[in-house]
Amino acid sequence: LVWEQNPLEKGIFSVRKWDILLPMSTWRSQPKIQLRLAGNKRKHYEGRLEVFYNNEWGTICDDDFSILAAQVACRELGFLGAVSWSPSAKFGQGEGRIWLDNVHCTGREKSLAECPSNGFGVSDCRHSEDVGVICNQKRIPGHRFINTMNNNARGGPTPISSHLKRIPVTEGYVEIKERGKWRQICDEEWTPLNNRVVCGMYGFPGEKNYNNKVYKSLSMRKKKNYWGFSVNCTGNEAHLSSCRLGKPLELKRNGTCGRGLPVVVSCVPGRAFAPSSSTGFRKAYRPEQPLVRLRGGSNIGEGRVEVLKNGVWGTVCDDNWNLRAATIVCRELGFGSAKEALTGAKLGQGMGPVHMNEVECSGFEKSLTDCYFNNDALGCSHEEDAAVRCNIPAMGFQKRIRLSGGRNPYEGRVEVLTEKNGSLVWGTVCSENWGMVEAMVVCRQLGLGFASYAFQETWYWAGDASADNVVMSGVRCSGTEMSLPQCLHHGKHISCPKGGGRFAAGVSCSDSAPDLVLNAQLVEHTTYLEDRPMYALQCALEENCLSSTAKKNDHSSYRRLLRFSSQIHNVGRSDFRPKLGYHAWTWHECHRHYHSMEVFTHYDLLSLNGTKVAEGHKASFCLEDTQCDEGIQKRYVCANFGEQGITVGCWDTYRHDIDCQWIDITDVKPGDYIFQVVINPNYDVAESDYSNNIMKCKCRYDGYRIWMYHCHTGELQKKNCVEVLPGQFKSH
Repeated sequence: LVWEQNPLEKGIFSVRKWDILLPMSTWRSQPKIQLRLAGNKRKHYEGRLEVFYNNEWGTICDDDFSILAAQVACRELGFLGAVSWSPSAKFGQGEGRIWLDNVHCTGREKSLAECPSNGFGVSDCRHSEDVGVICNQKRIPGHRFINTMNNNARGGPTPISSHLKRIPVTEGYVEIKERGKWRQICDEEWTPLNNRVVCGMYGFPGEKNYNNKVYKSLSMRKKKNYWGFSVNCTGNEAHLSSCRLGKPLELKRNGTCGRGLPVVVSCVPGRAFAPSSSTGFRKAYRPEQPLVRLRGGSNIGEGRVEVLKNGVWGTVCDDNWNLRAATIVCRELGFGSAKEALTGAKLGQGMGPVHMNEVECSGFEKSLTDCYFNNDALGCSHEEDAAVRCNIPAMGFQKRIRLSGGRNPYEGRVEVLTEKNGSLVWGTVCSENWGMVEAMVVCRQLGLGFASYAFQETWYWAGDASADNVVMSGVRCSGTEMSLPQCLHHGKHISCPKGGGRFAAGVSCSDSAPDLVLNAQLVEHTTYLEDRPMYALQCALEENCLSSTAKKNDHSSYRRLLRFSSQIHNVGRSDFRPKLGYHAWTWHECHRHYHSMEVFTHYDLLSLNGTKVAEGHKASFCLEDTQCDEGIQKRYVCANFGEQGITVGCWDTYRHDIDCQWIDITDVKPGDYIFQVVINPNYDVAESDYSNNIMKCKCRYDGYRIWMYHCHTGELQKKNCVEVLPGQFKSH
């Protein structure tokens, strides 16, 4: 077998895993195929696995391939079975079509064509992922041996190694490194609780069964080198090294233990890391309607813990908060065990109620809400909000991207590793339409926290001259991706009008960021209608705060205004500052003030089907600390042309009687509507969480009065319904 050592080594323990995952689809009929072994092979029973279909030879992608598929292929080739299989074009890269992808066999099929897959020719792989097999040298009696000829595949560069794969390794032998040597663990005294700990430390929520027959046959051929002890875990340990050492094992002279089998562990991937819908995870947990979520974390698998109760999200008080409770949260969300249980709002303060206090878990609950807790959170403030950092699978995303030319490791020109003409090359990213959300994905992929700036010109950062060529363009992200290639981007046909070089994309990262949240209840309680004469709205007209039907010289008419107050809190971990410096602010003579951000808030009145019927906007002409939590000093007061911003733990209140704090609904007919407010709508300033920047209310207008009800902070996904441009594709 070709083994991959997991890079997350801790202490003397590590795990080597072998990839077995889930099928994508099945064929309804069995096409006629032929197989052969090709490539840079030395023996007739090994090589790159190729398929002859539709009068054309092609290769097989290593995604989802397993020893079971290798067994089927080797038997179809005339051998007794398979010894191992190899990912990442170990026998060289093939040519032509990649006929099969996501092949998943049970091992009982007579032909590879019977195994479930995406279907012939349906693949998102490259030849750097061509699969190879090593078959048992013995042939099936009476079987005619065919299709083992070498097709003279070209010798290529070093193939993309397995750390560039899009899916994690989930199954394999457990081995311990002792005095520099890897040793297997005897399965005598090994329990499912030990499996649970191993899976958790490598970022998986749970364990599952595996095909023991395959490993029995493999272990008979493998030289025995057992560790001399058993392991005794309770199932709640965060790492195998925290488990108790069991009794010494008496090894036989030939190096075998009692039953002579090494420990194998198979894990269930969480939904964020599974190649398809993960049945095992879905059965064990409740991912369809999650009751728990993480907010404010810079990386996947970390954040402030929030719980849904009676339709309202609230936080968890950190009294008695520990690794056991944190692990329940991590596993419920599809990650492994918890690395850290954080207290004192280390990942930012939440808003709204504190739903849980003094949480106590056994460690085996399916949800945090199944643990014992105190409903009475009196005395708990958001300064005590609990948070977690979870173990996640090692995907190797950081090795595919780098920042070049910056003054420090947190900034620079973005360079990505990609395959071009059969070689791995570093190149730049086109900066056209490059923005803060795309920069956020880069910083997350690098493990550098949040983006503080997104640059469309990087002429002042001299990167590696060999990486000047643009290798990725048309990048558009939703903000939830784990790596930049997962965002929408152009395929093979790169299109970048300005080119790379000085116009390459760049980022600056930070370990903290602000987070603005609107107080929805205040909007609901302060809404009213006002009929105001046009002569009193001339400044608002100049600043485009009225609808297009308002006329400048019509001083005798009235406009009907939907008015309200808003209170915008900064619950992040750094101050919210305008994108532009003081020197670039715009002076508005009519109101005698500076605008530090031309558009700070959008106000929209929508029909029930989402059509906009009225709109307004708010410029941040006085972005300041109106009030702060106890013990926090105001830092920003915009009076006398002072600095503008919102301090962590403070909020800026826009009263209903301030100009432009409204929507002009003069032309709106009576009926039911949706009122929507979006803060920082253009993503001009980085925030740790954009999903809470939108607020929606149900609204009823009868022509004389207006009612606002069911106001709540919603989930905002940038570009989640974006139109795919020609030549673009959604990568994985």
